[in-house]
Amino acid sequence: MINSKNICMRLWCAIFLLTISMGAMAQDTLPGWAIGPFVRPAGVNPIIAPNPASTFPDPMSKQQVAWEANDVFNPAAAVKGGKIYVLYRSEDRSGQGIGQRTSRLGMAVSTDGIHMKRRSKPVLYPAADNQQTFEWPGGCEDPRVAVTENGVYVMFYTEWNKKVPRLGVATSRDLVHWDKHGPAFYNAYDGRFKDLASKSASIVTKVVEGKQVITKVNGKYMMYWGEHFINIATSEDLVHWTPQLDENNELKAVVRPRPHYFDSDLTECGPPAILTDKGILVLYNGKNKSGDGGDKNYTANTYAAGQVLFDVNDPGKVVARLDKPFFVPTEPFEKSGQYPAGTVFVEGMVYYKKKWFLYYGCADSRVAVAVCGQ
Repeated sequence: MINSKNICMRLWCAIFLLTISMGAMAQDTLPGWAIGPFVRPAGVNPIIAPNPASTFPDPMSKQQVAWEANDVFNPAAAVKGGKIYVLYRSEDRSGQGIGQRTSRLGMAVSTDGIHMKRRSKPVLYPAADNQQTFEWPGGCEDPRVAVTENGVYVMFYTEWNKKVPRLGVATSRDLVHWDKHGPAFYNAYDGRFKDLASKSASIVTKVVEGKQVITKVNGKYMMYWGEHFINIATSEDLVHWTPQLDENNELKAVVRPRPHYFDSDLTECGPPAILTDKGILVLYNGKNKSGDGGDKNYTANTYAAGQVLFDVNDPGKVVARLDKPFFVPTEPFEKSGQYPAGTVFVEGMVYYKKKWFLYYGCADSRVAVAVCGQ
C-alpha cells in the first residue's frame, strides 16, 4: 500500500532542497565587484524587537515614555573596542501609522554580532536643544554611522518635525553622547536647500588593516544620499555638505529608479559606501512600484536591496548595477508588522572579524542580521 504521507513528505523535502539550491545558485552568481551572499543565521532573527517595558524621562513631554514600545527598525552599526554597536530607530505609541509617532535612537551591543545587550535608554532623541525645531514631534529616524581614522563617529539621520524630513548630522566619541550639528545641507548654496526634503546618506568608507573607516575621494569627504534618486554631496569637515548640481543647476541624479525592475519606485541609499579596488560600492534599498511599472517577480511595494558600483575617478559614473536584488524579504517577520508588503531595509553594515555583518529593518517593525564571510 502506498503511504501518501511519506510521498508528500518526500515531495516537500525535494521542493525545499530545490528552493535552497536555487537560492544559493542565485546568490553565487553575484559579480565579483559585489558583496555577498548574505546569510541569515539560523534561529536568531529578529535580534531586536519592541520592548514596552523600556521607559525614560522624555524631556519634551516631561513624562516617562515607553520609547520603544511599538516598533524597532532601520538600524545603523559601528565597531568600537572590539564590539559591534547597533543603533536602531524606535517608535513609541504616541500616534497611529508610520511616521506619525515619535522616533528615538536606541543602542544594543554585541561581542559576536548576533546576540545583543540593549541599553535601557535612547542615545539620540528630541530635546529642548538647538535642533528642537527640526526634530519635534516626529523625532530622530533611520541612522547611518561611520567612524574616522582618529575615532570620531559620524551619524547621519533623519530629523523629522512632521513637516519636512531633513538629513541631520551628529558626532560622538563614545556612541552614547552625541553633538547635534543640524541639517547637512542647511548652508549650501546660500541656504537654497535648507528646507529640502532629504534623507538616507551613505558616506564613503574603506577597509584599512581590518578596520572600516571614513575616507576621502578626490580630496574631499563624499556621500551618496537620497530616496527618490541618488545624489552626491561633498564636505571638507564632515558636518557641512554640498550637494552636486547638474548643468541646469538642479540636484544631479546619478542613479534613478528603473521601470519594471525591483527598484522601480525608489532608490534609497543604505549603509556606508565602500571604496574597493573595483570602485565605490553602494548598497541601496529599492522599492518595487505597484501596477504596470513594477517588476512582476516581486510583490508590489516590496523593499529589497540592490548594489551599484561607481567609478572612483568619476564618482557619478555607474560602472555596474545589479538587475536583481541580492537580498529580498523571505521570512515571516520581514513580511508582517507595519509594512506587510515585505521589507528588508539595509542600513547598517560593518566589517568585523573578517566578516560583513548586515543589519536591516524588517517590515518597519523589527531588526535582523545577515552575515557574509566564513
